[in-house]
Amino acid sequence: MKGLGTRVSKGLQVGSFATCDDNSGAKIVQIIGVLGWHTRRGRVPKVGIGDAVIVAVKKGVPAMKKKVEKAVVIRQRKEVRRPNGMRLMFEDNAVVLIDDMGLPKGTEIKGAIAREVAERYPKVAGIAAAVV
Repeated sequence: MKGLGTRVSKGLQVGSFATCDDNSGAKIVQIIGVLGWHTRRGRVPKVGIGDAVIVAVKKGVPAMKKKVEKAVVIRQRKEVRRPNGMRLMFEDNAVVLIDDMGLPKGTEIKGAIAREVAERYPKVAGIAAAVV
């Protein structure tokens, strides 16, 4: 996986709720795990923009409810500092469902995504409405 060029402050953790911003059928998801995270026992993993997570679908179409899926964080409320000194923050926490290869499950993303996600997941950026 490509490294990020920015210092992403981790704004979400295991147990956090986020909106699913694609048209895969899920509306609200809960983060239940973090992919590629090795940490100390008992420590709650934190995630930020561009991190891959495991989510449980809480609200959505009946076929998607109670399913466990993989997702990538595309927006977070906690501000992120970019190398040029600019700080970026969004008004909500949002994820996009992906498959095992990192390809998005939906065909469109309703809102904007961060440029850090576009660098790491180019196929997700291809279906996004805007890249900030």
